Parts: sequence; structure tokens; C-alpha cells
Amino acid sequence: MGKYYYVYVLLSRKDHHLYVGFTKDLSARLRPHMKGEVSSTRTRAPLELVYWEGCLDRADSTQREKYLKSAWGKRYIKNRLRNYLTG
Repeated sequence: MGKYYYVYVLLSRKDHHLYVGFTKDLSARLRPHMKGEVSSTRTRAPLELVYWEGCLDRADSTQREKYLKSAWGKRYIKNRLRNYLTG
């Protein structure tokens, strides 16, 4: 698992906003988010991992993260998770 980079999306159960990030170690990165140790997500807890993608290198993952943070990318995620997000 160590040779991949991951782009992930967290859903705030408090305000229903999405947070997009990337990392080389997904499980290690999620722990600080869930414990409230990340300043950008601290006030949005509780959080839930709702989507992730694996990429073969850092450049691809940062490019994908940038896309998912754009208006088109947000639309993609919301369409992809439509059934889950609407219950």
C-alpha cells in the first residue's frame, strides 16, 4: 500500500461540507482528522470518509485533488455519491 498516493473526501456530519485532501498513507492521515488535530477540519467534526481514489504518483494525486476542489470536481463527487448523500 505504500507505493500509492490517495485523494480522499471527508464529509462533515455537522455542516455537510466536503473536505478534499491527498496523502501517501490514508489510514495515518485520517487519524488526526478524526481526533480533531487538523485545523482545517477541527470545527467540522464529526467527519466521515466518503470517497477515496488511489494514484500512482504524487503529481497525479495533487492534480486530482485540485480538480476535486474545483466546481466541476465538487459536482462530480456529489453526483458520484448522490444516493449516499441523499439517504
